Amino acid sequence: MRAGRNLILLCLSLVVMTVLTVLPAGPASAHAMPSSAVYLDVHEDGVEAELQLPLDRLEVAFGQTLTANPEDVPASYGRELSAYVADRIQPQTPEGEAWTVEVRSLEVQAEEQGSELIVKVWLQPPAGASVEKFTLNYDVIIRELLTHTILVSVRSDWKSGITAADPELIGTIQGKVQSLDVDRSGGSLWTGFQSVVASGMHHIAEGFDHLLFLLVLLLPAPLAVRGGRWDGFAGARHSVMGLLKVVTAFTFGHSFTLIAGALGWIPFPERTVEILIAVSILVSAIHALRPLFPGREVLVAGSFGLVHGMAFAALITELGMTSWQKALSILGFNLGIELMQLFVIAITVPWLILLSLTRAYHPVRTAGAVFAGIAALGWMAERALGTSNKAAALADAAGGHALWLVAALACIAVMGFTWSWFRKNGELKRGAVPSLK
Repeated sequence: MRAGRNLILLCLSLVVMTVLTVLPAGPASAHAMPSSAVYLDVHEDGVEAELQLPLDRLEVAFGQTLTANPEDVPASYGRELSAYVADRIQPQTPEGEAWTVEVRSLEVQAEEQGSELIVKVWLQPPAGASVEKFTLNYDVIIRELLTHTILVSVRSDWKSGITAADPELIGTIQGKVQSLDVDRSGGSLWTGFQSVVASGMHHIAEGFDHLLFLLVLLLPAPLAVRGGRWDGFAGARHSVMGLLKVVTAFTFGHSFTLIAGALGWIPFPERTVEILIAVSILVSAIHALRPLFPGREVLVAGSFGLVHGMAFAALITELGMTSWQKALSILGFNLGIELMQLFVIAITVPWLILLSLTRAYHPVRTAGAVFAGIAALGWMAERALGTSNKAAALADAAGGHALWLVAALACIAVMGFTWSWFRKNGELKRGAVPSLK
């Protein structure tokens, strides 16, 4: 009994030390105002540019009062601002042929540093010219304010493996140098596919809620059910088959909605999906404490997998791709999810099975389920109300140090199994030190 209590205290101590070392990073702004930002999305037939223009600087360059009523700017000056912007963006081929410039939308967006005008512009190369190499001649604001700075980034370029989640700064326009050579010719189909696979792996590595659902659902997998409660180890065959069935069902579930959502076949209200993911974790946590659906874990994993797949699909739709690129992205992203998912299971499940052979598994299973339940409640509140809370913050922080938690689990598993082995073989007696000869 004393050894069991010591194991529990060790587990809790390792978890607390891990959490206390976490300092969540604050969000970073897209660019430091009052500089402008230009984001380029490279497509097969043209380039979409998004201009982020600080309204106070634009006001000086444009010669009209814009900051007094920022929300009225698009309606009051939309036509004049469109002409102003189109006149100051002049992309051309390396041979000097001019591209076509079309201003498609204007919108004012409030930022902490001040309001800015978001302008969407379509840049079309002449017939036969490549979209991958061109010179961007740009002097919006800077023609009138020579001290102004423009940061130019590629936000989406599938062949180069660049997505909106991680834009690439390619240059700065400032002073009298008001042009920038853009060369995106180094990409390939394979580079784009590799990048999407890596994105899928990265999303699961950072998406602690997805992994927590699966792992908590797997917690009671090695156990038998007796009298409406979780009992001891149910056998190696039962454990392995149960694990495989749950993982396979979850994979089929999220794969279906990932494909359907990414192709636009089903809507996915993001906020609702995120809340349902938290609900799935809470249900799994309760099931890990006491059987809610013994023998039906496969159905639950598949059903909630459908919900998790909708969240994955939202990421695919944000990449900005053609149809064939989207098909490859769905395949690659799903492959990345599976690879990372299998990696996490491979380094976690063996310790769960080892622990299930010992008396230490009950407190560890209970602690894991309670932690998951608290995390789920915190995420539900945060996503439903739009306000942060300590439970959600601690859960996110713990996810960032998941490898330390796995290490703690391995340590407890080895210690618990060793204790059980000595106890079974009569090596440990009350007040005696075990002999290791």
